[in-house]
Amino acid sequence: MTPPPVIFLHGWGLHGGIWLECASTFAGVAPDLPGYGGTPMIRPYTAEALADALAKRLPDAANVCGWSLGGMVALALAARHPHKVARLILLATNPVFVNRPDWAFGLTPEVLAEFARSLSQDYQATLLRFLALQARGGERARSVIERLRGSVLQRGEPAHETLAAGLELLRAVDLRAAVKQVVCPVLVVHGAYDSLCPLDAARWLAENLPDARLAVHEHAAHAPFLSHPDWFVSELRRFLHA
Repeated sequence: MTPPPVIFLHGWGLHGGIWLECASTFAGVAPDLPGYGGTPMIRPYTAEALADALAKRLPDAANVCGWSLGGMVALALAARHPHKVARLILLATNPVFVNRPDWAFGLTPEVLAEFARSLSQDYQATLLRFLALQARGGERARSVIERLRGSVLQRGEPAHETLAAGLELLRAVDLRAAVKQVVCPVLVVHGAYDSLCPLDAARWLAENLPDARLAVHEHAAHAPFLSHPDWFVSELRRFLHA
């Protein structure tokens, strides 16, 4: 019996190519989200709309692994289209990306607002700065930053419109109500040094999703699949074969 495919979803400013090694290891696929690579842009650009667009392209009962913004899309996909997701992996994912009065496990609004302002002035520099934040504090930070920066333009420059729409998605997203609608088993994977999505956000997901467990790497930041690939692959294999 052929196992369900693994679908890997990338984060803001990148593309499916960032998952090349993992996709190969698990015989999976890593599509470009709308607006990236050759995938047309959509409106509105929300986690829910991206999930609906993705659902039209995916097989049923897939294993879906989403990283960062891709994790938000994966979470919305599992909630809105449960027949599409057999098992869900949320990597460095936050249901609410920016802090607000009732949520303190995100990025400060001022930091994201500064990225949005600088995007219109020099979007390449802004994109590279955002990528650098993803490795800050963790082990092997320099190699992770080099990998992210080396990958970002491999499928062409992402359009300013796509990057701006993605930042607005991150500013406005709130998927807390969606977690109770996720019926499949979930693995929440996080790095303890993640400065974009604090570890408390992962703990909240693991506690509030109906069927979830948490895997934390104590020395990783926002991209454990790049900084500690052997550990990530081991956790993913254990979850998929449980």
